[in-house]
Amino acid sequence: MIKICMLKTNGQLVFDAPLEETKAKDTLWYWVDFFNPKEEEAKLLKRFFYFHPLAVEDCLDNQSGRPKLDFYENYAFFLVHALDKKEFEGKEIGVFMNKEMIVTVHQRPVNELDEVWRSIAENERLRQGPASILHRLIDRFVDEYFPLVYHVEDALNSIDEELDTNPRNNLIDRLFDIRHHMSKLRRTIIPMRDLLYRLLNSTRLEYIEDRHIYFGDIHDHLLKLVEMLESYREFSSDVRDSYLSVSSDKMNNIMMTLTIITTIFMPLTFIAGIYGMNFDNMPELHASYGYFLVLAVMAVIAAGMFFMFVKAGWLQLRNKKKQK
Repeated sequence: MIKICMLKTNGQLVFDAPLEETKAKDTLWYWVDFFNPKEEEAKLLKRFFYFHPLAVEDCLDNQSGRPKLDFYENYAFFLVHALDKKEFEGKEIGVFMNKEMIVTVHQRPVNELDEVWRSIAENERLRQGPASILHRLIDRFVDEYFPLVYHVEDALNSIDEELDTNPRNNLIDRLFDIRHHMSKLRRTIIPMRDLLYRLLNSTRLEYIEDRHIYFGDIHDHLLKLVEMLESYREFSSDVRDSYLSVSSDKMNNIMMTLTIITTIFMPLTFIAGIYGMNFDNMPELHASYGYFLVLAVMAVIAAGMFFMFVKAGWLQLRNKKKQK
């Protein structure tokens, strides 16, 4: 699908005119948007606009490429990313631009781009030309990065709190999911930061010099996002180490409990083994209360060892009572 918007010399904003009208002498600038172009529509990028085949390939390739900025003879090519809010995946938008045109190409729906398109008729600033439209597009994309980064922060804080109160086995799975989301965010945000830095320091984009202060503000936002992600990355490593420490401590307590139980039963097994021997001359076997006496001795030994371990702090009964 192709959408067309152009501004005429008389100040009239025209939508959905024939594509050939973009070349008219009374056209100040135009914006053409290609959404999921069919084969014949995609050919227009080369045959009508004469864009470089490599840049066109980057736009039409379904593989998610790195955000970048390339310069050609009479236009610049930007590959920028919006972010999918559910999958944290980058959605590519190819942007061809000079001072008289902006052409956007994307395979998937991009809500932020549609919002900018609808606001052209009402926003006088966007009528100033392609540089203003490019700024608004990138600004909207970056604004939508923040909720995703804050979502990562909230998820990490939630896991950290649960780790202190109710550590469970699924916490580590959730933590790995969050770290995976952070990796996806980094793959988009860091290259976008580099793209903005290159845009601000390029000498070949003189037609956006009056917008530098606005692009610089976006660059500052991206720097903040990168710093936040780096901080959360370290925080997630700390949470992971804490979880492993808690799990290791829990396993050690389990092993200690099993060891204590085994230790208590060792003398009991020894006594039972002695009286299980089939010797003819064992006077205790003929005593009237021999059986009950042996049980009493075994009970005293078991109880004595149990309380000894509790007093030594090897069993955590006291701590559990305090926690309750």
